[in-house]
Amino acid sequence: MSEATELFREEALKNYSEPKQEGDLLRISPRWLRWGYWLLVAVFLTGVLYTSIGTVNEYASGPAIVRVNGRTEVTATSSGVVAAVEAHPGQRVKVGELLVRFYEEQEASQLEYTKRQFELQLAKVLRDPSDQGARAALTALRAERELAEARLEERSVRAPHAGIVSDVRIRPGQHLAPGEPILSLVSDDAKYSVVAMLPGHYRPLLKPGMGLRLELLGYRYSYRELTIDSIGEEVVGPAEVRRFLGQEVGDTVPVPGPVVLVKAKLPTKTFKINGQTVNYFDGMHATAEARIKGESVLVTLIPALKALWGDG
Repeated sequence: MSEATELFREEALKNYSEPKQEGDLLRISPRWLRWGYWLLVAVFLTGVLYTSIGTVNEYASGPAIVRVNGRTEVTATSSGVVAAVEAHPGQRVKVGELLVRFYEEQEASQLEYTKRQFELQLAKVLRDPSDQGARAALTALRAERELAEARLEERSVRAPHAGIVSDVRIRPGQHLAPGEPILSLVSDDAKYSVVAMLPGHYRPLLKPGMGLRLELLGYRYSYRELTIDSIGEEVVGPAEVRRFLGQEVGDTVPVPGPVVLVKAKLPTKTFKINGQTVNYFDGMHATAEARIKGESVLVTLIPALKALWGDG
C-alpha cells in the first residue's frame, strides 16, 4: 500500500480529493452592447411607426410685399423747381395744408401786375360809370386776375386729404415735370395687406381661406399667420407683376417665373419683434408660403403605392 501511495505526489492527491469548481463562460462583449441593441430596436420600431402614420407637407412659397390700401401718391400738376418742402415723413397734416412750394416769382409778379391794372381800371369805371369800354376792360382784367391767382396757386402743393406723410421723394432745387411723384400720404383709415407671388403651377390647388405664413425680410423666424382672401385667376409673368405692383416697388421684387398673385389682409398696422412694436410700411419685402397638401411618409418613400391607394 505504501508503494502504491508513493506513486503520486502528496500535492496531486490533495488536489484530487478537494471539491471541483467549474469555471465561468468567457465574456468578451461589454455590458453597454446589450443596451445599444435594444436602443436600435426601439429606434427601428419608432421609424416604422412614423413611416406608417407620419405625413410630409408640400408648400407653395414665393416672394411677397406689404401694400397699403388708402395711400395716396401726391404728384406734380405742373413743371417747376422745388423751392421748399414743408412736410416731413411721419408728419400728420390736415386737408389743404401746404406740403411743397415751387419757385413762383414769375407768377407772383404777373398777379401783382394784373391787380394793379384791375385797380386802375376799377377807379376809371367809378369815375365814369357810363363808360362801357371801361366796364368791358374791367371784366377782362378780372378774368386775367383770377387766371393769375390760379397759376400762382399751382406753384403750391397741398394735402388732398388728412393723413400722415409716409414718404418724401423730392428735395429743394429739384426740377419736376408734371406727373412726377412728390410724396405719399396715408389716410387714417388705411388698410394693410400682403401680395404674395406663388408658383403658377400651384394655382389649381390654391383656394381662398387657406392659411398663409408670412416671414418679413430681415426678421428671421418671426412669422405671421394670415388667411388668403383672394387669388388671381390667371398665371402671369414678371412684366405683368411689375405693372400690377406699380412703378415704385415693381422693380424691387424678384419674380422667379410664372406666378399667381395671392392677397391676404394684415390684421394690424404694427407687429412685434423682440418685445418692440414697429409699424408696417408700404413696400416691405417678405417670404410667404401656403400649405398645399400632405401625404404619407411611406407614400413619399415608395411612390408606387399611390397607384394602390390612390392620389388621396
